[in-house]
Amino acid sequence: MKTLAHLGAGLAVLALAATGLTACAPDNANTANSEPSETAEAKMIQVFAAASLKASFSELGESFQKDNPDITVKFNFDGSSSLFDQMQGGAKADVFASADEKNMKKATDAGLNAGEPSIFVNNTLTLVVPKGNPAGVTGLDDSLTGKKLVICAEGVPCGNAYRELAQKVGFTGQAVSEETSVKDVMGKVVSGEADAGVVYQTDALAEKDAVDTIDIPGSDTVVNAYPIVVTKMAADNGNDAAAKAFVDYVLSDAAQKVFAKYGFMSPAK
Repeated sequence: MKTLAHLGAGLAVLALAATGLTACAPDNANTANSEPSETAEAKMIQVFAAASLKASFSELGESFQKDNPDITVKFNFDGSSSLFDQMQGGAKADVFASADEKNMKKATDAGLNAGEPSIFVNNTLTLVVPKGNPAGVTGLDDSLTGKKLVICAEGVPCGNAYRELAQKVGFTGQAVSEETSVKDVMGKVVSGEADAGVVYQTDALAEKDAVDTIDIPGSDTVVNAYPIVVTKMAADNGNDAAAKAFVDYVLSDAAQKVFAKYGFMSPAK
């Protein structure tokens, strides 16, 4: 009987010990069903792109991420000169896509690039007026006298192109407002705040239901080439491979089909 008592006591001790071990062990029961943590290979890249690229780049970003699920793309759309100022001030960008070569040159002169820029699309200017053209504007001509014309500011790609085009066609009229982004110019025309505005063909196409477009003779001689480049910050942050993958996608034939849908022209080969 004594032996049986000792045996029972021993079994009780073992049971308690097993219970204690279970209580102290980490709870891994739900590990397999939990959300996977971000892998070491997963990347998030910041793309600084000209405001006129918002629609096309947003679509390209979605398709790129489907093909590259380990890369997340975040966009910052603004005027090219503003984007350059932000990068020079320390803003982290892995890719820079400018609406002209002048602002890209400012970036390369400042050593912000990690390679040579590549031209991926071209764009030209046009005149837009509110739907129905209530002010009776006929073109970049004397019909704008006394009317509210809005343009892009000097230094902004669309502003630089406007000044070159205005000189070519001999237009010396004054604008009532100069904006830092082509989107801001379009916004004032759509709202009726302005009687006319000079924007890119792509922006006019995007707002075709809200504005009327008036061609500017000679606009095809003033072409804005859009360059794109991987930045030095991408290399410094270890994002250069992911950034290059996005740039390669923008330069692809598939991307050209998307750009054409939004009114961009393919660069001369």
